[in-house]
Amino acid sequence: MPAENLTRDEAQERAALLSVTSYQVALDLTTGPTTFTSSTVIRFSASEGAATFVDLIAPTVRAVTLNGRELDPAVVFADSRIQLEGLAAQNELRVEAECAYTNTGEGLHRFVDPVDEEVYLYSQFEVADSRRVFAVFEQPDLKSVFTFTVTAPAYWRVISNSPTPVATPAPGTSTDAPSAVWSFAPTAVLSSYVTAIVAGPYTGETGELTSSDGRTIPLGVFCRASLAEHLDTENILDLTRRGFAFYEEKFGRAYPYVKYDQIFVPEFNAGAMENAGAVTFRESYVFRSKVPEAVIERRAITILHELAHMWFGDLVTMRWWNDLWLNESFAEYASALAAAEATQWTGAWTTFSSMEKSWAYRQDQLPSTHPIVAEIRDLADVEVNFDGITYAKGASVLRQLVAWVGEDQFFDGVKAYFAKHAYGNTTLRDLLTELEAASGRDLSQWSGLWLERAGVTLLRPEITTDADGVITSFAVLQEVPAAHPVQRPHRLAIGGYDVVDGDGGARLERTVRVELDVDGARTEVPELVGRRRPDLVLVNDDDLAYAKVRLDPRSLATATAHLGSFPADLPRTLVWAAAWDMTRDGELAGRDFIDLVLGNLAHETNSSVVLVLLRQLSTTLDMFVAEEHRVATSAAAGDRLWTLVEGAAAGSDTELQLVKAFAVRAQTPGQLDAIAALLDGTRVLDGLTIDTDLRWELLTALVAGGRAGEAEITAALVVDATASGEREAAGARAAIPTTEAKAAAWHAMVEDDTLPNALLETSIGGFVDVHDRALLVPYVEAYFASIEQVWATRGNDMAQDIAQGLYPTELAAYPGVDLLTRTDAWLTELGDRQPGLRRMVVENRDAVRRALAAQDTDRARG
Repeated sequence: MPAENLTRDEAQERAALLSVTSYQVALDLTTGPTTFTSSTVIRFSASEGAATFVDLIAPTVRAVTLNGRELDPAVVFADSRIQLEGLAAQNELRVEAECAYTNTGEGLHRFVDPVDEEVYLYSQFEVADSRRVFAVFEQPDLKSVFTFTVTAPAYWRVISNSPTPVATPAPGTSTDAPSAVWSFAPTAVLSSYVTAIVAGPYTGETGELTSSDGRTIPLGVFCRASLAEHLDTENILDLTRRGFAFYEEKFGRAYPYVKYDQIFVPEFNAGAMENAGAVTFRESYVFRSKVPEAVIERRAITILHELAHMWFGDLVTMRWWNDLWLNESFAEYASALAAAEATQWTGAWTTFSSMEKSWAYRQDQLPSTHPIVAEIRDLADVEVNFDGITYAKGASVLRQLVAWVGEDQFFDGVKAYFAKHAYGNTTLRDLLTELEAASGRDLSQWSGLWLERAGVTLLRPEITTDADGVITSFAVLQEVPAAHPVQRPHRLAIGGYDVVDGDGGARLERTVRVELDVDGARTEVPELVGRRRPDLVLVNDDDLAYAKVRLDPRSLATATAHLGSFPADLPRTLVWAAAWDMTRDGELAGRDFIDLVLGNLAHETNSSVVLVLLRQLSTTLDMFVAEEHRVATSAAAGDRLWTLVEGAAAGSDTELQLVKAFAVRAQTPGQLDAIAALLDGTRVLDGLTIDTDLRWELLTALVAGGRAGEAEITAALVVDATASGEREAAGARAAIPTTEAKAAAWHAMVEDDTLPNALLETSIGGFVDVHDRALLVPYVEAYFASIEQVWATRGNDMAQDIAQGLYPTELAAYPGVDLLTRTDAWLTELGDRQPGLRRMVVENRDAVRRALAAQDTDRARG
């Protein structure tokens, strides 16, 4: 039996044996800095005489009592399970344990604020980490009612799923360090993974709203005391109120809980977590410095995503993790819809196309791609399945489904689904049943093609014209990947755009639009025959379909010359996406994509699109340009970025993003001089403030370039002696371009297991930030020698960070390093061990394969 695993078969067997009536959980958080006491009473019914197990991960189990019988912990407790035999029809289990705090962002995470030395705690239980805090039947379909009692320092704030009660003095409390007890009311019926405990001297503000059923819902927004001055509560509460009103109307059901708190917590692994009524968020969403509008929009989408989960995920929960996509895809779709229709972020679908769909297409082309309805055999499978298929492809396909059945009919089905299954567990079939009833459509074929088969198809226009430029034939070709040869039907639009003159100069204007069904390998489009050929043809205009698209040569040439002249941002974003896919697939040379981006970026108005393009530019420079051209091309791109910086509107979002991107790319003496001048103030850009976070970014650029080192990092940390400062300093130290600094960073990240998750994250970024790739060569063998041990001994999130972030992708084409061959040898040696790790390394290998193919295309350009 794997030490901390649980299989689907085991979960099904356990669910058939028992039903959980209630949990009473008492936690004492005053017992020291490494452990806390946990007392659990579980009442449950079972098949009489049956045997099962309860889950718990704890360094010490002090007592186990089943129906009044004392069980020997040394006998019944092993790995992550307490064995229970001879069950009665009605049972009471008592477990007394000493559980451990973590610094990995799992279970009950403990953080000490360097500003004031205060302790902050928060729980993170998805996928299966509530068992690190209390004894529990850890699977989503064994829902129950939870009653939490927490003992903690009296001056702390303690938050859980139920409203925070008035604390009472703890028995025998010390007058020097008084403790108090918070006795929470029982929760609604919940899965254990969405319960929550947040404790510490959190500070913030409160508000309220009136629910659609007339109830007053208290609202709270909290963070650490040292960040409180930066917490823009009113903006967060405004978004929350808008989301409440939108969802209650769309879902036909009032908010299902009695209060709604949002807590920004330190060292959080994910963006946020949908704990019922007590949502936790990544602390970087408290903006202490100016950030791009794209980041503010991302926070808004995240707030709306987690709020949607209160209904879809918390109120109605998947039976097993193979339907995780239903939770996440629905929340992704709903949050984009809510943002577009109920907030200032009216361009949310453009952002969705640029960010989420790009993620989905990338994930769907990996060897590890899987159907949206994934095969989840055990917990190890689900841990690596929080991916672009589960979130972004699923949401894209849901959007198609909404278009097909009709939005009103779709939400009528959703309303019926919530009404029928509230506080219960479901499968995909349960949702499809309600959607079929509401729409009158049979969704079994749709589900089979879109949800149960993997892969993304490619749509390519085939156009012929006569000597006068009149279209004589037009067809859409659908190309399917060899590994997933599935022809799917698409409802899409084809747009034709022409360059026309206007008062502001030439612009691209849509002159024809045809909406049609594309199905099979070839679909003729007779509506376009006989028309003059447009300057730019865009298959999947309006982004209705989930498919990669190609630009024909004339359309690509038009885009390169006039991309900035689109009057709307969505078609421009779709052209960007098509060009990016062509580059990744080796149909467009990397240097041509770089020219396209740098030639048109100044005209881009959508902040999220700018953010994505700058990331893609960096990836292309590092991975898709032929090795022999890489240094010169990167230097030239850096110069062009600086030119764009100087030409950007003062104080604009684009100016800020360009400066950040330039700092990452700065390598030549002149470029590093420009960074140094910005940092020391000898060069001032109108509208740009060198605030705390930007100062760290500029300093790290100088460190990576050999212009600064430990002395400057230490001095910066004195000025910014905060948790954020410590994270930035860790990244900067890992970026010092010496063999000694890289060795020290490697030891801290890989060989020592005491580095907190947040410092690991920034250290990885600094470690791979090199101008001289020779610094990374020794770590090819070090990676393969250590990664299996890392995977076996670290928490899931940190193990994934190391496996992904320290794989030496940057050395794909480095002379003397055959990374593909070395990876293949390691995979052969690994065999069937650690399937989750194998999946990640296979994905890394595919990035190398793709990079080499793209570099061949770039090399052929000459």
